[in-house]
Amino acid sequence: QVQVVESGGGLVQPGGSLRLSCAASGRIFSIYAMGWYRQVPGKQRELVAGITSGGSTNYADSAKGRFTISRDNAKNTVYLQMNSLKPEDTAVYYCNVKSLGLPASGVWGQGTQVTVSS
Repeated sequence: QVQVVESGGGLVQPGGSLRLSCAASGRIFSIYAMGWYRQVPGKQRELVAGITSGGSTNYADSAKGRFTISRDNAKNTVYLQMNSLKPEDTAVYYCNVKSLGLPASGVWGQGTQVTVSS
C-alpha cells in the first residue's frame, strides 16, 4: 500500500503565500513523477504543477511566475510554494504520485483546502 498525505492548506488573504507539502510512504519502489492538481466544485481536476525525478517541471499557465514546485527525493516529498495568491486559486489541492509498480494514473492524496479571501 502507498499513502499520500498533503498538508499546508488554509485561509490566506489575496497576495499572500502558502506552502503545500505532500509526503508519500509505504511500498514505493521508484517514484518518477509527482504533481499538484486542484479542483473546485463543478469543475474537472486540473494540473497545477508537476515534477519528475530528474527535476523537470511543468506548470499550468495560471501558476507560472507565482508557484514553484520542488521535491526531496530522499524523503519522497513534494512541495508547492504559492505566492501572490488570488481568489481564483481557491480550491482543494491534491497531490498525485506516480511510481513503478503503481497504476499508471498514480495514487492520490485526500486533498487540502486552500481558500484565498479577504
